[in-house]
Amino acid sequence: MAQIGNIDLGEFPMLLAPMEDVSDPPFRLVCKEHGADMMYTEFVSSEGLIRDAAKSKKKLDIFEYERPIGIQLFGSDVESMREAAEIAAAAAPDLIDINYGCPVKNVACKGAGAALLQDIPKMVRMTEAIVKCTSLPVTVKTRLGWDDSTKNIEEVAERLQDIGIQALTIHGRTRAQLYKGPADWTLIGKVKNNPRIRIPIFGNGDIDSPEKALEMRNQFGVDGVMIGRASIGYPWIFNEIKHFMKTGEYLQAPSLAERVRVCKTHLDASIRWKGNVLGIIEMRRHYTNYFKGLPHFKEYRLKLVTSNAYEEVNQVLDSISEQYHDVNFA
Repeated sequence: MAQIGNIDLGEFPMLLAPMEDVSDPPFRLVCKEHGADMMYTEFVSSEGLIRDAAKSKKKLDIFEYERPIGIQLFGSDVESMREAAEIAAAAAPDLIDINYGCPVKNVACKGAGAALLQDIPKMVRMTEAIVKCTSLPVTVKTRLGWDDSTKNIEEVAERLQDIGIQALTIHGRTRAQLYKGPADWTLIGKVKNNPRIRIPIFGNGDIDSPEKALEMRNQFGVDGVMIGRASIGYPWIFNEIKHFMKTGEYLQAPSLAERVRVCKTHLDASIRWKGNVLGIIEMRRHYTNYFKGLPHFKEYRLKLVTSNAYEEVNQVLDSISEQYHDVNFA
């Protein structure tokens, strides 16, 4: 059983990765409905929270149906991160997660995210400050190291556990790799099987099928997996993995009607949370993924990403249902 503080996540939980511009409440809603056991907000800037920036504050929006949920913070200054953790805790999440893994330039080159892998003493100080300032469980997401010559995740795991983090998620790439090349799970397995490690270890990277999740559990003994890109436009992956692990059988792939239904649910939630204009615009990044595999989809995609009216988008989705009703995704 995987447990973070008092949060019981069951035998082998499926975690939804925090993804910038993706893991917002509308997206989390459809993932929760399809089996995500634990979810996180998009990563929130500590400096943005302290400045009371509207975009950062908005990311603290969490809803009862999402629980358990963690707010993920990133930043480069120890005191700012401590202060931001106090602000985030006031939004009443179930835990605070610290991002030591984001590889993108405008985060890592400002000394935040994966950049902290180059300064382990500072990472330890920052984590300890956050652990001490909140009664909520504190967890961390990070990578194997900065590059191939500095894969220091084994040291990082021990030191962060020793100052009180209650779970660790490891992405099986270095910062230098970004998202390129296959994820390497061997070091994730070493951390999990280190006799000194007592906290749950979750693996992340390239989990895009039930077989891959089962293989990583069996080969490396991780306590659960975190899924990111494979869930975009395909929230069914969480339940598909669970079903496969329990029965050894595959769930039937979602039909076109089901894809349209969930896409509409996502759209409605997007408009409720962001308003009509932004809700429609920000939904556009998801359509291609919902209908991946449909032949000659380009014409419909163009309509979906250029329609500005809710009724118009719904009409396009209905016409997709009619046009492709006999397509079998299985």
